[in-house]
Amino acid sequence: MERVGVYPGTFDPITLGHMDIIARGARLVDRLIIGVTTNIAKSPMFADPERIDMVKREVAALGVTNIEVVGFNSLLMDFADSQGASVVIRGIRGVTDFEYEYQLTGMNRQLNSRVETIFLMADVSLQPIASRLVKEIALYGGDISKFVTPTVCADVLAQIAKAGGSHG
Repeated sequence: MERVGVYPGTFDPITLGHMDIIARGARLVDRLIIGVTTNIAKSPMFADPERIDMVKREVAALGVTNIEVVGFNSLLMDFADSQGASVVIRGIRGVTDFEYEYQLTGMNRQLNSRVETIFLMADVSLQPIASRLVKEIALYGGDISKFVTPTVCADVLAQIAKAGGSHG
C-alpha cells in the first residue's frame, strides 16, 4: 500500500526552511502532497494561485518525482482524507512551534485518529526562518536572499513594488 503524506502550509512565501522539510519529508513517504492553504489570520502577501504556482516552481527545481502541490481550503484532516494520506508532516523550528503544533495535533487526532503526525526539525541553519519575518524584512528593504531562493526573492520584491514599494 502506498504511503501518502501531506505537508500543509500557507507558504507565503515558501522559504529555504520549507524546502528543507519538503526534501526530507519526500524521503519518508511514497508520495508527498504539499497542501497550500489559506490562513486569513496571516495576512497573505500572495494570492492562493500565486502561492500554489510559486511552490510548484520551487518543488520542480528539487527534481524529486514523488511530490505533488495541491491547493486546499478545508480542515486539514478532511484534506488528508481526500488525498488518501496516512501521515501529516509538520516542520518545527523551536519550542514555540512545538507548543502550537502539539495542541493542533491533539485536535487533529480527535478529528481523525487514522492520520499520524510526524514532526521534522528544520536544519539548524534554517530554524530562525519564518515567512512572516521574511516578508517584514523585505518590506523594510532588508536582504532576504539568505532565507529564500533567488526566484522567490524576486517574487517578493516584485510583489512589494506592485503594492507601492518598501518602507526602507
